[in-house]
Amino acid sequence: MSGNSDSPWVVIKFGGTSVADLSSWEGIAGIVRRRQKEGFRVLVVCSAVAGVTSEIEKLIAASVENRHADILDSIASRHATLAKELGVSFSEVEAILSELKALATGASLVGEAGPRIRARMLSTGELMSTKLGAAYLTKSGVEARWQDARELLTSRSVASEGERRRYLSAAVDDCRDEDLARLFRDRPEEVIVTQGFIARDPEGHTVLLGRGGSDVSAALMAAKIGAARCEIWTDVPGMYTANPREVPEARLLTALCYEEAQEIASSGAKVL
Repeated sequence: MSGNSDSPWVVIKFGGTSVADLSSWEGIAGIVRRRQKEGFRVLVVCSAVAGVTSEIEKLIAASVENRHADILDSIASRHATLAKELGVSFSEVEAILSELKALATGASLVGEAGPRIRARMLSTGELMSTKLGAAYLTKSGVEARWQDARELLTSRSVASEGERRRYLSAAVDDCRDEDLARLFRDRPEEVIVTQGFIARDPEGHTVLLGRGGSDVSAALMAAKIGAARCEIWTDVPGMYTANPREVPEARLLTALCYEEAQEIASSGAKVL
């Protein structure tokens, strides 16, 4: 069932481990279809494939010393493997990889990579994962459209803001955006696949919302288009009384109110 222009929106966000292989994308396709059957229009927000952002961080550091070729090959190989597993063309991400290579080469020539270049390089992880994911959903019978998040979110200028914060930890207003909502209404039959973590500044430069910014992106997009709800999906069954990786006897919570979640967060729980 496809939505119509008056159907409510649901934003569903998936992190790095949730977009890393075929079984994960099969799960995403299933969730999308269920939401469509429930009468929702669906906006999918994805992170980079697990570990890729860290690899790009290493690539940036290596580029400054002109020893980046092997890391670049590793990033390309990871996405080639995923493309093959999903049964989609690697050509979907070749242009993005070419840009990443050019930026790395430029950093090696000048011996530095400032915040503006770092933001552009780090954004490529999300761009590649969503390109492959949108192609897979289409191949699977879900009418999906890839959307550049930099056309959806624009950061706000802050007085006396440093360059690093401007490009690597930008802030975006969460007010309703009627122009954006109208843009999405024009093609109601499609599922939109876009990126977390990235946006643009008022001059059109790529900016980042900080590490972990994909959850923020999903919430912002939900607010801007007036979505009925925003779902943050992960690869764990739910909230525990403690980190189950560190405390084996931690119990899975069957229900959690806002005040309890806030208390857990104030105690340092990064999951929130």
